[in-house]
Amino acid sequence: MSLNEKEITLRLNGEEVTASVPVRMHAADFLRHRLGMTGTHIGCEQGVCGMCTILLGGAAVKSCLLLAVQLEGAEVRTVESLAEDDRLNTLQEAFKRHHALQCGFCTPGFLMTATGLKARAGGRALSRREIREELAGVLCRCTGYEGIVLAVEEYLARDDNADGAS
Repeated sequence: MSLNEKEITLRLNGEEVTASVPVRMHAADFLRHRLGMTGTHIGCEQGVCGMCTILLGGAAVKSCLLLAVQLEGAEVRTVESLAEDDRLNTLQEAFKRHHALQCGFCTPGFLMTATGLKARAGGRALSRREIREELAGVLCRCTGYEGIVLAVEEYLARDDNADGAS
């Protein structure tokens, strides 16, 4: 290992992963290109579009704004963690039911943002306005957002904890 690399260990989607990473590599690039988590999309690389949203310790964060070395010791979830046994989870089913996607590029960002939001809301009901504000950090160029908001509203209203957590 060179001076420009560091070995890190993290828990990714419920599994421990150890890897050597360049100290200046972004977490989004590490997850996508080194670990094969291709649901972590890279859009603006400036934290504006939200395509690279992951859960870090349960909180939705934009992985393009982090370095991979900052994932040391962290609990990280990507969109790949949501489905169970190749079945969509309740949030993904709601997206399907409400036609909340078109091209799908932004979808992982919305799914991870909504998953983090449900954990943070702790069962508290949110208004559509609050949901829209929470989702504002993920941009979509194909939909009018209404289906996305309806899907997230349905998901948040469910009293179960079926979020695909391993």
